[in-house]
Amino acid sequence: KNIIIEKPLKFSDPNIFKSIEKKANENKIVIYTAYNHRFEPHFIKMKKYLDTNIIGKIYSCRIFYGNGTAKLFKESPWRDKGDGVLSEIGSHLIDLCFFWFPKNDLNFKAIRLMKNENKSFDHVIIGSKNISPYIELEMSLCMWKNYFSCDIIGEKGSLHIQNLCKWGPSTITYRKRKLPSGKPVEKKYIIRRKDPTWKLEYFHFKKLVSKKLKVNLNKDMKIQKILDNIL
Repeated sequence: KNIIIEKPLKFSDPNIFKSIEKKANENKIVIYTAYNHRFEPHFIKMKKYLDTNIIGKIYSCRIFYGNGTAKLFKESPWRDKGDGVLSEIGSHLIDLCFFWFPKNDLNFKAIRLMKNENKSFDHVIIGSKNISPYIELEMSLCMWKNYFSCDIIGEKGSLHIQNLCKWGPSTITYRKRKLPSGKPVEKKYIIRRKDPTWKLEYFHFKKLVSKKLKVNLNKDMKIQKILDNIL
């Protein structure tokens, strides 16, 4: 059977990744880990902006992703344990960094690990060990209005996202730096629509199955290693 599995794909023994990868390719099946936010329209637009180098050298990237599910976690016998929000939301944000910054050697350290209401971590801030660009990821289950924001600052301007489609409206803004200082030229795009990511990801999975592409779990291995090294 072809498999689409909820993120993050993790094993107690990292060698299992290669074992499963080998068996999948021998049997010509697809194993795909779902990271639906890659299909968020403004995340794709952000990727296109970054690929054009429109803001020049990137100095920093800061992402915040918060929702108010702390109590739901607490009431679940299987969710409120382990690293909590770090795997729940952090895996999404790390995958997003792989999507936007594929050439970067991602490595993070903990800035703050909090257990406000839960046995597991419910609010976490991590920062990259890389200086350029510096990446800071903040994730929370204790944000009482669901919210996403991203600010990427570069030498020639900046890029900003506010909210996901499901919490819309979702906005992406490009600001062109004015030298030596002053109000930047600004272009803003707003989307008002329901969450399209689940359907788009499912179609993507079906394409992988039809093309019978080889399974490669290297990214999943890297995400697990990053998550494990933070704690």
